[in-house]
Amino acid sequence: MKKLSLLLLLFLIPISVFSKEIKGIEHDYKITRVIDGDTVAFQADFLPAPLKPELSIRVYGVDTPEKGHRAKCPSEAKKGQAASDFTKTLVRNATTTKIVIMKWDKYGSRVIGDVILDGKSLAKQLLKNGYAREYYGKKKRVSWCS
Repeated sequence: MKKLSLLLLLFLIPISVFSKEIKGIEHDYKITRVIDGDTVAFQADFLPAPLKPELSIRVYGVDTPEKGHRAKCPSEAKKGQAASDFTKTLVRNATTTKIVIMKWDKYGSRVIGDVILDGKSLAKQLLKNGYAREYYGKKKRVSWCS
């Protein structure tokens, strides 16, 4: 039943062409929490009843360091916490928030896209301020520990 619901959901969520420039439909969804620098959760009331009404979005085009136990070294953990704190501050201070959904990730448990805060792309702000590197999912990620 869950697989059927997820398949049906693929047709309900606007999906854009997978490209370096995010071209999707912006939606006014409330961000419920920041998971890390490049992943946030939002209120997804459109999900079928048996599923949790929250969905995570991984910001497309960027990679931020891991924090906590997922980090490969202490310096990555420190950089990851800084990226997460940066995203939290942007989300907390934003007066308008939009979610741009591109597609489901390869695991099917979250979506790929961008978060638009006060008209500015989270991906671009992470890159501009040095909290992320460009990453489009094709090549192996460069270590944050070097």
